Amino acid sequence: MPILTDERGHLSYTVTGDGPPVVLVHAGVADHRMWDAVVPGLAERHTVVRYDLRGFGDSPPPAGPFSETDDLRLLLDHLGHERVRLVGASWGGRVAVEFALAHPERVCSLALLAPPSPEYDWSAEMVAYDEAETAALAAGDLDAAVRVNLDMWLRGPAREWEDVDPALAGRLRASVRTALMNQDVVDEHSRDGAAGDIATIAVPTLVGIGGLDNADFQDIARRYAAGIPGATLVEFPTAAHLVALDAPGELTAALVPFLAR
Repeated sequence: MPILTDERGHLSYTVTGDGPPVVLVHAGVADHRMWDAVVPGLAERHTVVRYDLRGFGDSPPPAGPFSETDDLRLLLDHLGHERVRLVGASWGGRVAVEFALAHPERVCSLALLAPPSPEYDWSAEMVAYDEAETAALAAGDLDAAVRVNLDMWLRGPAREWEDVDPALAGRLRASVRTALMNQDVVDEHSRDGAAGDIATIAVPTLVGIGGLDNADFQDIARRYAAGIPGATLVEFPTAAHLVALDAPGELTAALVPFLAR
């Protein structure tokens, strides 16, 4: 993968296709590969940029304070893209929102797939997940922490493992492991997370949610769709939290006409 180097380390990225640029920002338990099944359909019409956030995939954890919003701006400058269409999944959706709030002149449209909200009052189920992950990591059991995350983010609360394509867990496991290994360093150096008013977002916005996702994220998605002027809510009935893995065909079919606007 090509890399963009700075004093904090480097960002790894890929570029596929030709046309108006689209940037795909991965979830916090994944890396750029989560979009593998979506890229071919988008690359027929667009230059598709994917990158690994710091501490994920092939991007090492940061060597000092950093901002994911600034990292995205630096990458766009490096690639020569003044304005882009942004597609973000889960934590990547929040990165996309914060970038659109900080640099509205550089965003043509937003597609947000199950983004979190910094002000949300999480349910007992989500608190229990966080406590289980924390306990596993405190005990030095990284394998257990990976299983906790695969249960929450891939299987989800509404189905059993036999209902999930077994290849997906195999593809995601290494990404989750890398994210967990690096999360303390990433959290220590991150300077993101400032709240902003989503009502000021003035570009076409699509908010997607898996029909099998956690109830908290179902609620958050509807709040984003209601709070961003003119936003459209799209539900993917067969998907849990990671729509790009569970329903890549349906996601591509929704994104292609939206991105063409």
